[in-house]
Amino acid sequence: MTITDVAQHVGVSTSAVSKVLRNAYGVSPEMRDRVRAAMAELGYRPHAAARGMRGRTYTIGVLMDGIRNAFFADLLDGMNGVLGDTEYAMLIGYSGAGPEEQYKATFAMVDRQVDGLILIAPTFGRQEVEKTATAVPTVVIGHHDASPHYDLVVNDDAAGAREVVDHLVGLGHRRIGLISSPPVEGSGWTRPPAVVASEGYREAMAAHGLADPLRIVPAAFTDEGGYRGAVKLLSASEPPTAIFAGADVAATGVFRAAAELGLRIPEELSLAGYNNTAVAALEPVQLTSVDQAGGDMGAMAARLLLERIEDRRTRSLTRSVTPSLVIRRTTAPPPRG
Repeated sequence: MTITDVAQHVGVSTSAVSKVLRNAYGVSPEMRDRVRAAMAELGYRPHAAARGMRGRTYTIGVLMDGIRNAFFADLLDGMNGVLGDTEYAMLIGYSGAGPEEQYKATFAMVDRQVDGLILIAPTFGRQEVEKTATAVPTVVIGHHDASPHYDLVVNDDAAGAREVVDHLVGLGHRRIGLISSPPVEGSGWTRPPAVVASEGYREAMAAHGLADPLRIVPAAFTDEGGYRGAVKLLSASEPPTAIFAGADVAATGVFRAAAELGLRIPEELSLAGYNNTAVAALEPVQLTSVDQAGGDMGAMAARLLLERIEDRRTRSLTRSVTPSLVIRRTTAPPPRG
């Protein structure tokens, strides 16, 4: 079956069917339903290779640095909720956190002629991202470094961090440690989410008169990174009574470190995370965490990218999501004495 067969079956032009396939603006819901019904009845399936030869493959590449961070699942769900109503399909570019790995994964997708890219907090060079974005429509999730060449979807990470500190101080904590992922040196990214969240933490601690000394430990946002960061914080001469992990996946490592050191959460150590993933809400975990509305962020990124692909605008846009703190059982007043 061809697009011409579908058009003849519906009694419309091939250009009208093409508009439905591209999810173009100006197509009425009635027309979209009729064309899709005809496609289903005739068993029509667009051929990706043929589309690529005509200049579009209806594929979108998504770069992510791992599959163990449950927050990525929230982002992907949001993207799929938007793309599911279109002819576009996602290709996942799975890589590690290293810049070279991410660069390789990104250009593997570009070489396969994806129509657009969504890069989740990329670590490879910002200049390379900008160069790529001039040729392939691109949306960056996470980083606060704006550019005229790509769109941004960010969380108000500083506000999220301030909410955590305010909550912990309100419970009576004064020694609050932060586990934060360090920026990649020489990458050109000056405001990744962890850096912006650290700024919010510093501002909130200063506002409460707790800026000296600050307890910040750089560590990867992984279970192992959270474990190592917590061990370092809790082995200090004046250990914190509360730890703020910059990602829920790092908070899982804090649980392990606390157990090894014989500290009960939250009776002897309060713990807060960031992302509010599905893991945080599990009954045995019940982690206090900042909800980034990952599904909304993913949906925003997909919509912005479709707009860029359709070439309805040239100026770059930034969309910001306001976070909210979800309080659960891992935070409580500090132990007496």
